[in-house]
Amino acid sequence: MSDEAELLVVGGGPAGLAAIRSYRRADGTGAATIVCDEGRMPYRRPPLTKELLRGEIDESALPLESESWLAEQSVSLVSGRAVALDPAAHTVTLVGGRHLRYGRCVLATGAEPGRLSVPGCDDPGVRVVRSLDQVRELVHRLRSAPDVIVIGSGFIGCEIAASLRRRGHGVTLVSDEPAPNARRLGDEAGSELARWLADEGVILHLGADVEEIRREEDTLWVSAGAARLRAPVVVMATGVAPRVELLAGEPAALSDGAVAVDETMRTALPDLLAAGDVCRAFNVAAGRTLSVEHWGDALTQGEIAGTTAAGAPASWDSVPGFWSTIGTRTLKYAAWGDGHDEIVFERRPDGGFTAHYLRDGRLVGVLAHQADDVYERGQQLIAAGASWR
Repeated sequence: MSDEAELLVVGGGPAGLAAIRSYRRADGTGAATIVCDEGRMPYRRPPLTKELLRGEIDESALPLESESWLAEQSVSLVSGRAVALDPAAHTVTLVGGRHLRYGRCVLATGAEPGRLSVPGCDDPGVRVVRSLDQVRELVHRLRSAPDVIVIGSGFIGCEIAASLRRRGHGVTLVSDEPAPNARRLGDEAGSELARWLADEGVILHLGADVEEIRREEDTLWVSAGAARLRAPVVVMATGVAPRVELLAGEPAALSDGAVAVDETMRTALPDLLAAGDVCRAFNVAAGRTLSVEHWGDALTQGEIAGTTAAGAPASWDSVPGFWSTIGTRTLKYAAWGDGHDEIVFERRPDGGFTAHYLRDGRLVGVLAHQADDVYERGQQLIAAGASWR
């Protein structure tokens, strides 16, 4: 296996694989290599907190491509963790000292789950869910754990709580928000999510900061406000941080803790691109830079990065968005994601609901449950910068 590649992708997630795919589709014929620190083919991550955690699918359903695809596309897969990137020398160094040289590099290292800075946050019984190995470890611990505490009420926290309840565990969700996802979606949508979780049998403990996690023999005690809650296992779903450590010595390439890229996914450094959760990218339609943490947008940005690396034109202009399934109910959400000043919330006779998010009178986001027509139309209006009234 050669240690030189015309296109070197660091990261085995959706953005990295999409970059390789689009590079080949855009007639990129040079040697291509993916560096993946998980030692397996790139795989789908959304099922980790849903179908896989609920036990409805097995791991064989996760890979994005078969191993034969590598040979068909003349792509090398290197298992290892990158520990250094030298933009001047065009090299990436792996654990153990192996050096890989590149013509162009796409940094697609994703993001790392965050943990609250409270005593006990690093106890072995406090788990996070971002990778297949982390799900395996969680499921292993759950074999002897009847009850679970989930900390965090974003989409991932809500999905995990509902999935664990469907596995038969007693689940308490703890959050400092007054309602799940209220900061992002507003109080009315948050109240709907709270009802969904309650319908699933999840116990909600909201509006309280977690202050401490303390172990007493086989039990973890979570102090949140006036309450002390206990369970053998705690799952922390409190956000993620871009994995930018490879560019720690290149401050000009960073912005707000992420890798800064233009609409073509180019960084300020020569022949270095970035895509997915690790980056903060300029969106042509929005007219500004955005940070997104959505699966579909990682795929889109990876496609743009690979096309750019092949020398073909491409730019990011789509509205970020994703779907979230909580129990059996699905939300569809699209938004620029950097703020709104008004929410128009509407319930529908069939039990669905919608929310339109406005800033200065223009539509900047849409949320829909059982209202696909509103969601699809909303995406178009957001992209057009349309006024709501």
